[in-house]
Amino acid sequence: MAVEPQPRLLRALRLIFHRDPGVALVPALLGAAPGEAVLRLNTANPTVATASDAFIAAADGAAGWEGQRWDAEIVRPVTTLDALADRYGVPDFVKIDVEGFEAEVLRGLSRPPRALSFEFTTIQRNIALACLERLAALGYRHFNACLGESMAFAHPVPQGLDAMARWIAELPHAANSGDVYAGRNPATLV
Repeated sequence: MAVEPQPRLLRALRLIFHRDPGVALVPALLGAAPGEAVLRLNTANPTVATASDAFIAAADGAAGWEGQRWDAEIVRPVTTLDALADRYGVPDFVKIDVEGFEAEVLRGLSRPPRALSFEFTTIQRNIALACLERLAALGYRHFNACLGESMAFAHPVPQGLDAMARWIAELPHAANSGDVYAGRNPATLV
């Protein structure tokens, strides 16, 4: 299953997966509760669309984010990870990449999958820390991370909550972004 709120990107996914009955495409945002939200689009760089005003404010003038403009917006339906689990079953893995809205998405999760990942940025470390706290409350104890698009774990063994929070806090601003992986079992993160 893929959740994609941007109509143009959803069309691309439909072209790719239209013959695959095992792929469900959900045209919505994820959040803490069902409803509607405004999605701000960066038409020059659609990979950084966001429902977070705080993300746009943090990016404004930040090194590495120069020239990014959110120049369009659309209202989109919002669903939750729990609602998707009700409809499709609890997945084994969830990847969350929602440009500063990650903590809101995790607030809509009460039945955690075996493992998940969320993107973080160095312009909003507070969001990453809020995500770690929420994941700990959901029972996750083992964490690892990849910087940028490296797809290589930064740590040779899974880290605990405090060590992962400290690692994110100490990253240089130039690290820019990465993904934190959380597992209920350390074997899922090696």
